[in-house]
This record gives sequence, C-alpha cells and structure tokens, in this order.
Amino acid sequence: VQLQASGGGLVQAGGSLRLSCAASGRGFSSYAMGWFRQAPGKEREFVGAISRSGGNTFYTNSVRGRFTISRDNAKNTVYPQMDSLSPEDTAVYFCAAASTLQTNKAYYFYWGQGTQVTVSS
Repeated sequence: VQLQASGGGLVQAGGSLRLSCAASGRGFSSYAMGWFRQAPGKEREFVGAISRSGGNTFYTNSVRGRFTISRDNAKNTVYPQMDSLSPEDTAVYFCAAASTLQTNKAYYFYWGQGTQVTVSS
C-alpha cells in the first residue's frame, strides 16, 4: 500500500484545513489509519486515528474537539478535518496504516510522505 497525503498549506489562526490521504494498492479497508505530526526539532507525535470501518476514532488531547477524522473506503481515502487551528498545530502531517487503531507509531507499517501545515498568528 502506498499513501499520499495532501491538502496542507498556510492558514491563519482560527482557520480550518482538510487534509487527505489517498491509498493505492489493495486492502485499504483492512487498515486502521492514523495521523501523526512532526514540528521542527520535535519527535513525531500521534494526532488521531480511525478504525478500519470508520466506526471508532481516537484523538490526542490537544486536538480533541477540533480535529475530526473520517474515511471513505470506496475511495481509499482518509480525511482529517482540522478546525480552530493554532500556531501550535504547525507541523508536517503524516498519514499511516496499521492493522488496528493504535496511538504508538511503532505499530504503523505504511507511511505517507507528509504534508506541511503552517498556522500563522
């Protein structure tokens, strides 16, 4: 499976962005999908994840209530909707695939290339 993240850009604080992660290859619906982000000089951190069916989601505390992850298995795509963005959300955002919903990046075995999100104050 190959993952292609897109949709990043520059947005003002308080604004919104919708990222996408498109998967090529077979078996997209067999994978839970996670989103991680990495700011300059920091480790890659978990943002949120969605189960294989889309019925379950989990978010890190800092984005809960502001970010919503959904997926369309017919289109092999997962979408994080990011609202009320703040400069602290500035990072490269990565999508990744795992066999089950996980918060630990070690359990993800397919990764996209990342898309830059910059939030200006």
